[in-house]
Amino acid sequence: MMSSLISNSAVLGAPLPTLMVIPSGIGCSIGGFAGDAIPSARLLAAASGCLITHPNVMNGATLYWSDSRIQYVEGYSLDRFAAGEIALRPVRDQQVGLLLDAGIERELRQRHLQVLDGCQASLGLNVGPVITTEFPLDVRLQNGKSGASWGCLGEPDVLLRAGEKLKESGATAIAVVTRFPDDFGSEALSAYRRGEGVDSLAGAEAVISHLLVKHLLIPCAHAPAIAPLPIDAHLDPRAAGEELGYTFLPSVLVGLSRAPDLVPVSTNDENKKIELQRSLYVDQLCAVVAPEGALGGEAVLACLERGIRLIVVSNPGVMGVSSLALGLHQKLKEKNTSRIISAKNYIEAAGLLMLFREGINFNSLARPLIGIDELE
Repeated sequence: MMSSLISNSAVLGAPLPTLMVIPSGIGCSIGGFAGDAIPSARLLAAASGCLITHPNVMNGATLYWSDSRIQYVEGYSLDRFAAGEIALRPVRDQQVGLLLDAGIERELRQRHLQVLDGCQASLGLNVGPVITTEFPLDVRLQNGKSGASWGCLGEPDVLLRAGEKLKESGATAIAVVTRFPDDFGSEALSAYRRGEGVDSLAGAEAVISHLLVKHLLIPCAHAPAIAPLPIDAHLDPRAAGEELGYTFLPSVLVGLSRAPDLVPVSTNDENKKIELQRSLYVDQLCAVVAPEGALGGEAVLACLERGIRLIVVSNPGVMGVSSLALGLHQKLKEKNTSRIISAKNYIEAAGLLMLFREGINFNSLARPLIGIDELE
């Protein structure tokens, strides 16, 4: 599919690769909860024909959606892709190894192993082998001054050694499950379950997956292990996906099962050079779609530097890094180019992608219609 996409990218109506970013742990109205951005991702994938996005968008705990038009790419590798350092090579399937934290209790560990068996039996995924870390990884949760969630890992070397062993044993992608602190009585958790707060786990999850991808350069994604929460009759529907089972692992395994290979752009390896011929590069992107208040990330800024269109969607969270705050409109005005377009929602963003895909002049839909300037 991707080889035809690359060769036909200039053909009218052909897929136009698009990047969708909703940063983890910043409480976006869409994408700040349990897979609640999946419908938006499906819409953008249908409009563009090829959507590249990350686990925070696609992970819905026990809920997931598999779509051959969606490329599931972890956040650190997404940044490296946008910087032009790696290309993405689509694959039929990955061998997804499971990395378990030694701090997970026996019964909770068994629940996660049963997810692995269930995904092999019911979904036909290639899963295994399984490894448990030598020592508990000691995850600690934090919050930044902005209100975004964050975290740290007490034993990063233990995590990386386990990841190395999985890769050496044949895993081409890694699902990692670490024991997160239980905090049933916290106001932050209560607010999140009511749909008013920030996911306090997401920031630490990103730290863990970033470490593994940077060290191993293979697809990785994280699922937290926590004790089941008490029932809440007033649960916000966006948080409901996390309440349906004992683990968050199913969506991670499904996403990783077809995550693209990460291929370094600068390489002397002849096999890698062949892989690059069948890969997707950042310069093939038609647009990047991101929330208005979350434009300070590396992926978005790297795409803007390359002249890739930015579709800014109204999707409020706790961050205030807007196009106005960054002075992006003024900088583009000085360069005599306009590459930023605002959309009220993801429905409008999908319409814009269809417009680009069909080669329709954006200005022709505006009213009043501005005439063409004549050169002196």
